[in-house]
Amino acid sequence: MNQTEQEFLNSLDKELWTAANKLLPVLAAADYKHAVLGLIFIRFTSCAFVERQKELREQFADENHEYFIDSGDLSSEEYEVEVLSELEERDYYKEKNVFWLPTEARWKFLQDNAPLCIGTVELDIDGKKKKIKSVGHLIDNALDAIERDNNALKGFLNKHYAQLKVDQAKLKDLINLIAKIPFNHGALKGKDILGHVYEYMLGEFALAEGKKGGQFYTPASIVSLIVEMIEPFEGRVYDPAMGSGGFFVQSEKFIESYAYQNRYDAVEQKQKVSIYGQEYNHTTWQLAGMNMVIRGLDFKFGKEPGDTFTQNQHDDLRADFIMANPPFNMKEWDVGVKDGDPRWKYGTPPSGNANFAWLQHMLYHLDKNGSQALLLANGSMSSTTNNEGEIRKQLILQNKVECMVALPGQMFTNTQIPACIWFLTHNKGARTDKAGRKLRDRNNEVLFIDARNMGYMKDRVLKDFDFEKDTRPIADLFHAWKTGGIVNGVTYEDQAGFCKSATIEEIEKHDFVLTPGRYVGAVEEEDDGIPFGEKMATLTAKLSEQFSESATLEAEIKKNLAGLGYEL
Repeated sequence: MNQTEQEFLNSLDKELWTAANKLLPVLAAADYKHAVLGLIFIRFTSCAFVERQKELREQFADENHEYFIDSGDLSSEEYEVEVLSELEERDYYKEKNVFWLPTEARWKFLQDNAPLCIGTVELDIDGKKKKIKSVGHLIDNALDAIERDNNALKGFLNKHYAQLKVDQAKLKDLINLIAKIPFNHGALKGKDILGHVYEYMLGEFALAEGKKGGQFYTPASIVSLIVEMIEPFEGRVYDPAMGSGGFFVQSEKFIESYAYQNRYDAVEQKQKVSIYGQEYNHTTWQLAGMNMVIRGLDFKFGKEPGDTFTQNQHDDLRADFIMANPPFNMKEWDVGVKDGDPRWKYGTPPSGNANFAWLQHMLYHLDKNGSQALLLANGSMSSTTNNEGEIRKQLILQNKVECMVALPGQMFTNTQIPACIWFLTHNKGARTDKAGRKLRDRNNEVLFIDARNMGYMKDRVLKDFDFEKDTRPIADLFHAWKTGGIVNGVTYEDQAGFCKSATIEEIEKHDFVLTPGRYVGAVEEEDDGIPFGEKMATLTAKLSEQFSESATLEAEIKKNLAGLGYEL
């Protein structure tokens, strides 16, 4: 994406968010979220449908195309009737993975009729009369029609617009606002733009809802870092706590970038990926389904939302890549989990904390040459309570832990708990991975990366990673360590204060604690040639001067307060 296109998207983001906030100020963020994202979804499916219709019209007029319609002796009016009839053939859309939309689900129908539906009205839909009671009812009817004609979306659409307690005229205005999202800009197509807007809105809702909103949103830069490090461009990709599907979205972006760099066809490359996910929260499960459809990704999220530990919807899955940001330090996770569960191969996780349950659940579903990454609270790296220390020890001794990354604080919208990323695999031996990299034997080694001092403050509250300055260097370092070669000009070597390749013997000396700071050490300060005694004298003199200034200021403040009739 070039700078002009990025500036366009940034401007569009702010315009839409600001305008939408003015339209529905009475709604809570949780309701507002579905009102906006559901309409964006209808807009997307309509855009794709209209684009396919445009392609078909061109093909109907091309005498060299198999879909050519010979006008023969037909008048222009008769030819148009023939074309309109053909445009209603569903197979034309299914063959291009475009959702079929009945008339009442098409954006133009929605936008044209919304002004009529401020009150109850009877609409003509394909020759049949249907009573519509409100704008909200009109939108629900469209979503119901989409779901009815597309089984893959069964249960994923949130049809509650008629229940929103808002001015129906405002809902009509929201439709008109979303209609302004353009089909294209430069090289950006409708899917790119609408997918970006959807993702941006998710992030803004996470901020608006605070802790609750963060349940379905993982910061994009952290997702990007994990994806760049494990490179899920081919095979089975699984997220057992998928939220809104951020890891899958970023995987798609990685695949497109990978295909471009290696001159592959991105569409064909994406067909080599199978997506599996699970989510407990029903509304978040719905958001994820819509997110995948907008991205044009095939997915398997189970027939319904479910608890990963007690309603495992992909029991036989052995994935090539697993990524997750599960809830930190979740309590009472094992209610309903049977004793002797085969997932707890390295030790039974404590009832009071699900961290090592998530980790082992993922390992259980990981293919023998697969890679997994998950975000956990920092406590997971050092806790020794309730069997956690023993589980961590077994994971290390059996060569499952590959890399540990300590993250900066203030990266999440929903928690201030310091976090880290665990990278694990069943096979650290020499082999060729799916990206064609020749990996060296890393048995008996663990890479530690301390990224706590990386990133930048994107506002007064949140920290973020810059892709080129932070994400790319960490990922390149990881791949250089795995291969023992040069990756994008990077050769691995230990760097004080940043990274260290430690042996299991070294880790054992630290009681199997995996905190990167214990291994990378401190950054060596450059010797400026000034003797320590001289430095100390200078610092002491400066401190004395600052104490003197402090005393003077204190006396002045007391004097001013006394003048106002107050005393300290």
